[in-house]
Amino acid sequence: MTTNGNTVGENDEGQDGKEAPYAAEQAPRLHWAKAAPEVYKAMVKLEAAAGRGVDPVIHELVKIRASQLNHCAFCLDMHTKDALAAGESVERIVQLSAWEESQHFYTAKELAAIELTEAITVLTDGFVPDEVYAKAAAQFDATELGHLIAAITVINAWNRFGVTTRMTPGHYTPGMYK
Repeated sequence: MTTNGNTVGENDEGQDGKEAPYAAEQAPRLHWAKAAPEVYKAMVKLEAAAGRGVDPVIHELVKIRASQLNHCAFCLDMHTKDALAAGESVERIVQLSAWEESQHFYTAKELAAIELTEAITVLTDGFVPDEVYAKAAAQFDATELGHLIAAITVINAWNRFGVTTRMTPGHYTPGMYK
């Protein structure tokens, strides 16, 4: 694939005709999993408990969408790679950032989960709107909905750890932490 005549992944040429380097990779501010291992282990357990009640495809879509909204590059790297490895299409992942204009790529159940993710993540009005919650409640039974809310809450927590400590994207391989 090319953009502006360059193959994606290649460095641009500098003014002197030589290859210009990519921007330097930032080092993490803190390796919080090592600094607070008991918190990390508790988060892993909470993630596993929440995820047991959520369809795996929906779970990855929720993780990707929340990570987009929270600007968590590490989590975007991880969850897009996991979704692709699990068979999700590039097209659906790409369209997720514009899901409102691309609803035909998703099922009603997926759309309800994505909309709920956005409402819980952003909390623009200070609460989750009744109509958003009602759409989700119509698509998920009480147990599924409880797990979905937990899964959305957990990815938001992971995002906040990732963004605050500036976890570095690009080094994750699917299944690395399983």
